[in-house]
Amino acid sequence: MTLQLNQIAPDFEALTTEGPIRFHDWADGVWVVLFSHPKDFTPVCTTELGTVARLKPEFDKRGVKVIGLSVDPVENHGRWADDIEETQGARVNFPMIGDTDLAVSKLYGMLPHDAGETSEGRTAANNATVRNVFIIGPDKAIKLILVYPMTTGRNFDEILRVIDSMQLTAAHKVATPADWKRGEDVIIVPAVSDEDAKGLFPNGWTTHKPYLRTTKQPGS
Repeated sequence: MTLQLNQIAPDFEALTTEGPIRFHDWADGVWVVLFSHPKDFTPVCTTELGTVARLKPEFDKRGVKVIGLSVDPVENHGRWADDIEETQGARVNFPMIGDTDLAVSKLYGMLPHDAGETSEGRTAANNATVRNVFIIGPDKAIKLILVYPMTTGRNFDEILRVIDSMQLTAAHKVATPADWKRGEDVIIVPAVSDEDAKGLFPNGWTTHKPYLRTTKQPGS
């Protein structure tokens, strides 16, 4: 199954390092980042998990829950967490899903349905496609999908930037331009007429083209 933006994120039950969960109940109407790993004890993923652990206060500040997935047993995740803390200086402080039967990886389209029924004997190379980031909104719809190769570490500052944009644009009739960061000017969406914009953006805006109007970030 190929997942698409605005599709409801598939629900599932799984064991995690913080106990069993049903995903939709665990998400509980907030923003969620689900990011996946092909195997425990892999070098790039070790650095990524350490980075997310250090950034956890930033996700918390935005009301975002973070959950990881790796195609290995939960017991292995615990031992891997020791290595992550030793090498990255941060302890994993969010749940990690154990996907030993590959069910979640298949459900989210990261492995083909004929990939087998167990993680046992599989290598990181077998699972190379389990390198996704899903950002899921409070309505449980998928808002973003990123897929990374095994050799390229993920940029979690960019993921936080995207969350800032999506939370802002979900609350206001604006879009954010290329390379936008929190506090910078935003774009008034074309569906808003100039007349309506007077009430929505009382501080005014700059018209660059009829279809391109910029204004101060709401609330900044």
